[in-house]
Amino acid sequence: MDKLTIKTLAKELQLSVSTISKALRDSHEISAETKRKVLALAEQLNYTPNPYASSLRKRKSKTIGVVIPEVVNSFFSQSINGIESVAKAKGYHVLIYLTHENFENEKAILKDFESGRVDGVLLSVSRETTGCTHISELIEKEVPVIFFDRVFNEINTVKVTTNDFESAYAATTHLINSGCKNPHFVSIIGNLNIISCRMQGYKKALEDNGIPFTDNNIINCTTNFENNYNTLLKKLKAAKRPDGILCSIENLSIIIYKVCEDLNIKIPNDLQMISFSNLDTASFLNPPLTTITQPAYEIGQAAAATLVKALEKKNFVIPNETVVIPSVLTIRKSTKI
Repeated sequence: MDKLTIKTLAKELQLSVSTISKALRDSHEISAETKRKVLALAEQLNYTPNPYASSLRKRKSKTIGVVIPEVVNSFFSQSINGIESVAKAKGYHVLIYLTHENFENEKAILKDFESGRVDGVLLSVSRETTGCTHISELIEKEVPVIFFDRVFNEINTVKVTTNDFESAYAATTHLINSGCKNPHFVSIIGNLNIISCRMQGYKKALEDNGIPFTDNNIINCTTNFENNYNTLLKKLKAAKRPDGILCSIENLSIIIYKVCEDLNIKIPNDLQMISFSNLDTASFLNPPLTTITQPAYEIGQAAAATLVKALEKKNFVIPNETVVIPSVLTIRKSTKI
């Protein structure tokens, strides 16, 4: 038999190609009986429709794929709002895909995009991502990819991020100026470039202020709540415990508050604390948390605007550049000054 196409079904059923196409898409314009006949024949002939083929050829699905590690992080929920504000204004739909910080999930999602499911992709890589072949392969299929927040520098495209190094430097300097002699950095195990930048900013601030750095200054955590609680509990019970903490992940800051409560450690008298965080509730914590607030909404907007421009402007070449939108240090009562 010749290769099965939608025209084959149309000929067999003596229906138009348009009717077959709408029936396969479950269009309300087609009667239930006609849909039943079309689906029955498709199953009988083992015909598998590719609903994204034409959109791949024409790039007119008007859909943007947003790939993020998680949604519980307030940064990503705010950045999605920024993305949608641009997409909606330009008539694009937004599909959200979660990798759950898993590299294999990320690869599978991007592979699926090669079918033409989306016109373009906004990507924030997973914590496990160490290679970029899967990203390059998608771009080779003429599906543009723009990074936001978590980027891969080896890929030539626009990367929208914030000033993590400078922000960590400013936060650590604030801790030192507030009297901290032994500030520590709470990190999370993984390969994220943003964590590396924050750690380098922290180290540079120690160096510039004459405070020696050792590996003991880094408190490495995981994604497991119980393990992180025990790690922080042990560190804060030690004889030479930190008198200040720069927390690189907002979720870990809540655990630190809990550990301090359980150990009767008073913030900021016994321990000063700053966290990278976009939590709306930071000012309601006891005491209110000093934060480095990333411009999540603006980062989402900028990334989406660049992608839409690439999709709509004929022969537009996406530049290889990094767009940096500064974060803001908001001082509250978890630090002394």
